Amino acid sequence: MKNFSKIGTAILTFFAVIIVMDGFYVVNETEQAIITQFGNPVDEAITEPGLNFKIPFIQKVNYFEKRYLEWDGDRNQVPTKDKKFIFVDTYARWQITDPLQYFQRLGDERGAQSRIDDILDGETRNAIAANDLVELIRSTNREPISDGIIADIVNDSLETIQTGRDAIQEQIQNLANERAKDLGIAVLDFRFKRINYVEEVRQTVYDRMVSERNRIADKFRSEGQGESSRINGEKERELLRIQSEAFREAETIRGKADAEAAAIYNQAYNRSRSARDLYDFTKSMEAYVSTIDKETSLIISTDSEFYKFLNTIDQ
Repeated sequence: MKNFSKIGTAILTFFAVIIVMDGFYVVNETEQAIITQFGNPVDEAITEPGLNFKIPFIQKVNYFEKRYLEWDGDRNQVPTKDKKFIFVDTYARWQITDPLQYFQRLGDERGAQSRIDDILDGETRNAIAANDLVELIRSTNREPISDGIIADIVNDSLETIQTGRDAIQEQIQNLANERAKDLGIAVLDFRFKRINYVEEVRQTVYDRMVSERNRIADKFRSEGQGESSRINGEKERELLRIQSEAFREAETIRGKADAEAAAIYNQAYNRSRSARDLYDFTKSMEAYVSTIDKETSLIISTDSEFYKFLNTIDQ
């Protein structure tokens, strides 16, 4: 009896351990779960974290992510409405919003990624084919903050957009959610990661961009040369005006000085005979100094003033 009792206790303990190990399960904060029985879901999805119980061996726990998931699209060549072939690279973020519907329609994340590929790639192609290239690369109609020639050039080169990149991305996201609403998932964000020309036309576009920049540079250079000519002309006029005023002022000062000197000479001349003689002598010497050098020969008469002066010195 004791042996049978020990065996029964051991069996019960074994089954209790199995029940505890396979019957209880934990749902983490980042997970949500579906319980299936023989492959079919039972009850509602478990979205709250905590410890739960299921029938051991009969029921199975299927875990799904509660966090945001990443989708990275393939780089595709797509024509725009204005017949420009471009490469488009996209990405998105999505989330499982209804685990039960997600499990029934898609099964797992691999199936979900494949279905999202079909939806987002298709909507992206449709949106690009329905819009011009300028709508895909610009979001707003910007106004140049500067004035003048550069503002006119920029205004001429900027096309007016009606929809814009942001609105197109939002349209693709909304249409994708419409198609995915019965799949238990939601597209939370969609973006163009990169848009570029195909290699065949890229060099042509670069050449056109270089030509446009050269045209703008020529405009700036022409405007700068015109401004330089204007500044130089004003400088020359101002210089001539300053020189003219300086010459006039110098002549005025010189005339006043000459008048004052003449007045002083006149006063000195009229003061006495000796002063007049000294004045005459000084003026004569100044005249001879300015007209006679060591190579000059003089022929003078005996009645000239200079001869009388020299004769006086000899005596």
